[in-house]
Amino acid sequence: MTETHVTVKTDSRAASKIMIRRIAACAILTAMAVLLMYLEIPLPFMPVFLKFDFAELPVLIGTFALGPVWGIVIELLKNLIHLPVTQTMGIDELSNFITGVIYVGTAGLIYRKFRTKKGAAVSMAIATVVLAIVAIPVNAFITLPLYGSMMNFPIEAIIGMSAEANPLVKDKISLLLAVFVPFNLCKGTVVGLITFFVYKPISKII
Repeated sequence: MTETHVTVKTDSRAASKIMIRRIAACAILTAMAVLLMYLEIPLPFMPVFLKFDFAELPVLIGTFALGPVWGIVIELLKNLIHLPVTQTMGIDELSNFITGVIYVGTAGLIYRKFRTKKGAAVSMAIATVVLAIVAIPVNAFITLPLYGSMMNFPIEAIIGMSAEANPLVKDKISLLLAVFVPFNLCKGTVVGLITFFVYKPISKII
């Protein structure tokens, strides 16, 4: 056997080990994300149907450790696994997938270019702002209309429930700006801060 054949075989084995390790990490992080979806926390000035969870934390860690594509895979698997117990006919899972991809995808792409602590902080800050902005049309043109058409939960009822928790809510625009924007800013910031402090220690074992 020539030296070239030995090198190719060795490289192939190394690549296989890396792929197996990434798949295992992806599976573990997906399981953690699914579990965290059930730990919902109500927030002040937010309607009862909008609760905070830490499910994006393992997704973001996976994105930083494995790359943006793997982060999107974890995001997809997380929501697919949660579908059988959905209470919204899959609407929340669809919205969660879209906004999650926006958040971890943005952070992952930036961090891939600047793999430093400062790069991580900047990537998560930008991702949080992008999430809050892009989530406005996602909710306005996808999530809220689907609630009305598929669940018979019209926008008027959502505005009414939101106004009970947040007096700033008067109409659809104020609902988007006074509820969904601060909610996503809060979620992105909290997940980003935790990731900033725990990512490096965790990444050593992924």
